[in-house]
Amino acid sequence: MLAQRVLSALVGIPVLVLVLAWGPAWLYTLLVLGFALGAQRELYEMFRAVGVEADRGVGLALGALVVLAFAAEDHPVMLPLALSLAVIVAVALGVRRDAGSERAWAGVTLTLLGVCYCAWLLGHAIWLRALPGGRAWTLFALGVTWCGESAAYFIGRRFGRRRLAPRISPGKTVEGGVAQVIASIAAALLGASFVGLALPEAVTVGILLGVVGQFGDLSESFLKRSAGAKDAGQVIPGHGGVLDRLDSLLFNVPALYYWLYFAGAH
Repeated sequence: MLAQRVLSALVGIPVLVLVLAWGPAWLYTLLVLGFALGAQRELYEMFRAVGVEADRGVGLALGALVVLAFAAEDHPVMLPLALSLAVIVAVALGVRRDAGSERAWAGVTLTLLGVCYCAWLLGHAIWLRALPGGRAWTLFALGVTWCGESAAYFIGRRFGRRRLAPRISPGKTVEGGVAQVIASIAAALLGASFVGLALPEAVTVGILLGVVGQFGDLSESFLKRSAGAKDAGQVIPGHGGVLDRLDSLLFNVPALYYWLYFAGAH
């Protein structure tokens, strides 16, 4: 498993960095769209296995609309319009379900969850890259998040004793969680000059991403446990599915974007 994780990283990370750093905006948007829809499809498939059926085709189309709306910088009304359409269409489709069924509402909720959790959150990656210096900030977000996750994985496996959230994710430990925050701070400090952060700001951002990323990880674990799944998918050898690889980034990318926005950094 470890060898598969390392091999997947050695192949996937350079390709991703090339697209982030040098790829045109349209290619980057397609990359974000592909990841968002891949994660959304895995979410729907997980719950389908336990009898909760989303309107998958419509949900994926609405998710694509939301992601593409993030790229419509010249027409800011497109994003609230896309999200409003997602809510209206998903709920309206519920009228064809059996209202007497215990799970009639669950399918509608799952359809909307896929749009909001996968497409809406990851769509912020398009806004993040569009900022001044956004390519560097996007790479910074990936580097800090992945350094933190790696530290949590290795330290947790080697030294983990106390369970962080045993009912949600028995494998997560307090020791791994602390290591994730420390590694995130260290990575943020190392990358501070790359994005023009002062050292105190880098510490703040490291703590933010180290903590918020863990909530992203635990949230996906909660969804998997609710669906009785070990992994969201098997598309990435050693890592599981797309959603397994994106869980922390789904929370960290919006967190970093809004920190930059409200801190007045951009």
